[in-house]
Amino acid sequence: MVSYKWVALSNTTLGVLMASINSNILLISLPAIFNGIGLNPLSGNAFQYLLWLLFGYNIITATLLVTFGRLSDIFGRVRLYNMGFLVFTVGSVLLFLTPSTGTLGATELILFRMVQAVGAAFLFSNSAAILTDAFPHNERGKALGINQVAALVGSVLGLVLGGVLGAIDWRLVFLVSVPIGIIGTVWSYFKLKELGRIQSKQRIDVYGNITFAAGLTLLLIGVTYGMLPYGASPMGWYSPFVVLSIITGIALIVMFFFIEKRVKSPMFKLELFRIRMFSAANLAGILGAIGRSGVFIMLIILLQGIWLPLHGYSYRSTPFWSGIYLVPMLIGFVVMGPLSGWLSDKYGARLLATTGMLISAVAFIALAALPFNFSYTSFAVVLFVMGLGGGMFAAPNTASIMNAVPPEERGAASGMRATLQNTGSTLSIAIFFSIIILGLASSLPAALSSSLSSLGATHIAADAGRIPPTTALFSAFLGYNPVKTILGQLPPNDTRNLSNSTISEITSKTWFPDAIAPSFMESLDTAFYIGAVLSVLAAIASVLRGRRYVNGGGGEMEKRIEKEEIEDEQRVLKMEKELDYKQ
Repeated sequence: MVSYKWVALSNTTLGVLMASINSNILLISLPAIFNGIGLNPLSGNAFQYLLWLLFGYNIITATLLVTFGRLSDIFGRVRLYNMGFLVFTVGSVLLFLTPSTGTLGATELILFRMVQAVGAAFLFSNSAAILTDAFPHNERGKALGINQVAALVGSVLGLVLGGVLGAIDWRLVFLVSVPIGIIGTVWSYFKLKELGRIQSKQRIDVYGNITFAAGLTLLLIGVTYGMLPYGASPMGWYSPFVVLSIITGIALIVMFFFIEKRVKSPMFKLELFRIRMFSAANLAGILGAIGRSGVFIMLIILLQGIWLPLHGYSYRSTPFWSGIYLVPMLIGFVVMGPLSGWLSDKYGARLLATTGMLISAVAFIALAALPFNFSYTSFAVVLFVMGLGGGMFAAPNTASIMNAVPPEERGAASGMRATLQNTGSTLSIAIFFSIIILGLASSLPAALSSSLSSLGATHIAADAGRIPPTTALFSAFLGYNPVKTILGQLPPNDTRNLSNSTISEITSKTWFPDAIAPSFMESLDTAFYIGAVLSVLAAIASVLRGRRYVNGGGGEMEKRIEKEEIEDEQRVLKMEKELDYKQ
């Protein structure tokens, strides 16, 4: 008879794997999807649809995590987790069946993608809490390490699957989740059992839920639209809509904290932040997420826009190969994730998590030292080391967060942890994109003009220099030849006067990477240094978490540990007896 804790681990790992595959599968398959619905992602208002397909999923997920975590404490974690599998599967089926084309088809994809995001929020907000309920405190780090390895495997696997399936049929990109979702839904319904302490008499905090969801949504929407051009500016941070969204979002979140102090049954107990382990580990987590998450996409753009074309890869094939070339980071995480979780069960999280963030900081500095036409061996070694650092940090940090809270608050705590991680990831992407775009806006026009003038194309140099850097950036990101995109936006009379040899030269695989590399790498190095600083700050926050601590609900620490261990073992034994009886 398989112990129930392994049933819980395997099922939650499957759920996290499915949700994380879909978080990145669009990064690679967007060109195929837009071609499939007959919409050019780089034309006119289509860029808005592109942005929402990329970030709408993260916004919805981040907004709902705390709410769903709290609801799971009231109605049951397993019940809401099961619902997550079902909702996610329904969203995947709807995406596969998208009936329309053009802008209407893009709108339908965004809405169905948001349905998926609701299911993902149910899964992410409850998986850590279910594992914490099923495993005794001295095995949670190992379990969470395996769970988080699945999340990273899913992220990279999504890049590979997006490239393979998108080349066959864009609808298959969404169909891949359906069999996993069906198996997970049935399995979770029949096998997962509620072990948590349900607070069924608690009321739902309506005002807290509304203000938090609305505030975080407006904040993330403002941050997302801040990356778009506004008027003559390459970024939209001065747009009245962006400014109003961010200010209103922050005001609502501040209001949320005041509401939570006054309601009888708060959505999230702010007193949990008085627990040193919980607050320090969450601070380390969000600092690490801000420093790390955006860099992953920056590395994809570096590979797709510069390194791979310079090494003979066609722009159409670069999305797939960029996923392949980032695998060393995955290997590092897979090697260290479960091991660090197991070690944290024995020796605590502080040393491991702190060392992991310091290793990440060193890896960032090493990336900044690489030239744009680097040796892949050196690049792969740095990626592997960065994966080791991330794996050393993730599981111990999560385990310490979940161990620090009382058992009846694990759902809300899991939701808050996941919310901070997702919010940090979205902010990270916005920060690093802004750094890159602002850097390109100041130096790319002169670089393009100078290079075109040297080829005798002086009459298009000025016009080409006025093309927004986001156009060139996202062209390479989506697997299009950026120069063809730029030429397509110039006046027809200008491009007719170009000789065939000039056109052949500037549309080659190497001209654009050579022209953009100096300005891009200067901005990217700045992003790497910021990532290093944030990693060091996360390491400092990690040190502040204190020694090992397990919250069993009262009494001295050793009594809490012993009491919780006995209760966990009794629950598991009772569940195994029930399963044996039914079988």
